[in-house]
Amino acid sequence: MKNSFLKPQSALVIVAHPDDAEFQCGATLAKWAAGGTVVHHLVCTDGSKGTWNPHADQVALIATRKAEQKAAARKLSSQGSVTFLDQVDGELQSDLAMRSEVARVIRQLRPQIIIGHDPWTRYRLHPDHRHAGLLAVEAIVAARDPFFFPEHGLEPHRPDALLLFEAEEPDHAEDVKGWESAKASALLEHRSQFETTHRIQDANDPAEIKAFESRIRAELERLAEPFGLDSAEVFKAITDL
Repeated sequence: MKNSFLKPQSALVIVAHPDDAEFQCGATLAKWAAGGTVVHHLVCTDGSKGTWNPHADQVALIATRKAEQKAAARKLSSQGSVTFLDQVDGELQSDLAMRSEVARVIRQLRPQIIIGHDPWTRYRLHPDHRHAGLLAVEAIVAARDPFFFPEHGLEPHRPDALLLFEAEEPDHAEDVKGWESAKASALLEHRSQFETTHRIQDANDPAEIKAFESRIRAELERLAEPFGLDSAEVFKAITDL
C-alpha cells in the first residue's frame, strides 16, 4: 500500500513528546497541510526531561518546549490545534483516565486519520512512546463506541484510518519527495533538543545545520527504498477501525 491518503480532510497526530511528530511524520504533515488537511497535534507529556543538563530549570524547559512545538506546527503550515496533556515526561501511563482524555480529544476534533507511535515495537527503550501508542489505539476504540465515557457529552467518532510510525513491518509509504526541507525546518524549531536528539552542537554553525538537514534527507531516502520511492515516511496502516 502507498499513497492512499493524499488529501484527508483532517488528521490528528498523537505523540509522547514535543518533536516526536516532526521526527516521525513531519514531511507527511507538511504535504497534507499544503493540500488543505487540517492537522492537529496532541502531545501527551510536558517534555520536562528533554535535556542532558542536570541543572536545567525544568519549569522553563516545559514552557520552551511548548513554544517550540507550536512554532514547529506553524512551520508545517498546520491550521489545527496543538493540545498538551501535561503528563510528566517519562511517567506517562496508558491507564483508563488517560484513555478518557485522549478519547475526548478525538471526539472533539473528529479527525479523519490518526497518526501515532506503534506501541508493539520491540526493544523500545522509552516507556512514553509505548504508552502514547497504546493510548492512541485504545482511545480510538473508546471514542468510536457510545458507552465509553458518556460523561464527555460528545458524539462518538470513528476515524477512517490509523497510521502507526516506528513500525517494524510498515505497509504504507507516504511519498514526501519535495517535503524534506519542510520537515527539517520544523524540526529546527526545537532548539532545546539540538544537543540531544538533533546532534547539533553549535546552532550558529551553518555546516552543522546542513549536516542535520542531510541526515533527515538520507533517512527519508532509506525508508523510501523498499517502496520504490525516492523519499518517504512509512507506517503500519490500520483501516478496520
